Amino acid sequence: MHSSPLLLEEPIRMVSVLEPSKPSFFPAMTKIVGTLGPKSRSVDIISRCLDAGMSVARLDFSWGDPEYHQETLENLRAAIKRTKKLCAVMLDTMGPELQIVNKTEQPITLEEDTLVVLTPDQNKEASSKLLPLNFSGLSKAIKKGDTIFIGKYLFTGSETASVWLEVSEVNGDDISCLVKNTATLSGPLFTVHVSQIHIDLPSLTDKDKEVIRTWGVRNNIDILSLYTRHAQDICHAREFLSNLGDIKQTHIFAKIENIEGLTNFDGILKEADGIILARGNLGIELPPEKVFLFQKAAIYKCNMAGKPVVVTRVVDSMTDNLRPTRAEATDVANAVLDGSDAILLGAETLRGQYPVETISTVGKICAEAEKVHNQDLYFKKAVKHVGEPMSHLEAIASSAVRAAIKVRASVIICFTSSGRAARLIAKYRPTMPVISVVVPQLRTNQLKWTFTGAFEARQSLIVRGIFPMLADPSHPAETKSGTNESILKVALDHGKAFGIVKPHDRVVVCQKLGDSSVVKIIELED
Repeated sequence: MHSSPLLLEEPIRMVSVLEPSKPSFFPAMTKIVGTLGPKSRSVDIISRCLDAGMSVARLDFSWGDPEYHQETLENLRAAIKRTKKLCAVMLDTMGPELQIVNKTEQPITLEEDTLVVLTPDQNKEASSKLLPLNFSGLSKAIKKGDTIFIGKYLFTGSETASVWLEVSEVNGDDISCLVKNTATLSGPLFTVHVSQIHIDLPSLTDKDKEVIRTWGVRNNIDILSLYTRHAQDICHAREFLSNLGDIKQTHIFAKIENIEGLTNFDGILKEADGIILARGNLGIELPPEKVFLFQKAAIYKCNMAGKPVVVTRVVDSMTDNLRPTRAEATDVANAVLDGSDAILLGAETLRGQYPVETISTVGKICAEAEKVHNQDLYFKKAVKHVGEPMSHLEAIASSAVRAAIKVRASVIICFTSSGRAARLIAKYRPTMPVISVVVPQLRTNQLKWTFTGAFEARQSLIVRGIFPMLADPSHPAETKSGTNESILKVALDHGKAFGIVKPHDRVVVCQKLGDSSVVKIIELED
């Protein structure tokens, strides 16, 4: 296990507890992914979410139709224009999710110690005695004594909103279960989770493919969240995207939420662009005392590989309350200290009463945790893991971070066209923001000319510490002369406008000069 001891000494840390948090344009280096839905889809609320610190908007296609999500996305675009803040779009696929279909949408109450039958016959009406399931193969994969969990949102801690079943008998396609707790299920669909059972369905279902082929392509989605059990799931999804035009640039993030994904984690990490630790379902698959072990080990592996990692299910209580519990606040901070790139908010912003306040609160907790993150120890681990000889880009990125910390630079400015250089710098977790200046490139497919850059800028919004901006295409990303400062002025002006660059500050710049990559230190004048 890789520990993350705090950087500050005890007396200094105790003083810092009493200091009020200072507001800034960058509330935290750790990013926040907000799920948009009924309580967070108006232009006004989304604008406030962006101002509060949301940098990635998640659209969950396990519910709602494409038209509903399209309207939400149009509101997001209007909010982006209003706030002048970039925001990436994440399409979260449904995957092989088992669901109980409740056509009447009437609440269903299940009483403890009674029997209920799960059936694949969806023509039957859901009741306290019979629950129609959207999958016919469950009876072949399950046996007496297995555990089944059912709920609209697995588990928020309220045993009255989710039900725990124990399989008592399998009769053909029907499964008879003993109800272990009294609960009332509400809504048209209830999520079903079967602990440690393989579901023989593809990770990218036909429904998912249709959504991506139509809605995803039309909207040039930046990130695809994919339920993942094997590395091949990522390969198949990437092959599918490769035939869909511009969307082939979309990053694929693997959702790890069961034992299969955990067992095959190393292979999945190698193929994926990023990882999402779906702790809701993982908390059911794993014994409670093992969840933190997997979180720490998985985050460490992602950090050393330089791939963003996202943690979910952190402040469930804020769905209905204005403040998180003490345990939740500590959980957010520990996720940051472990090395998380982003925190994903689900029900808290989707249907919660306080989406803006939740984003703001999580951002403040992240910022406080970042202040005591032991960057020196982390840097040494990252360098040691890479080993020698380093690649050219690794050497430049690590040198830029080392120089920035030594001279106490206020910011690192990195010029890039693909975003790779900025991601490598972020891999070493600098204590200051990285302004990634993405310079568009003009490309052609023999039929039309297009500028690249927008994808690359938005996709870095999920990486800890990177704050992208799109440069004017007339400013070259590379120059033969070290005296051409026009592109640098654009970035410095951007930093000054938002108060992160001030007179007499030192700034570290990473850019290409001809065939060479250069790290330079600049001291600003008045």
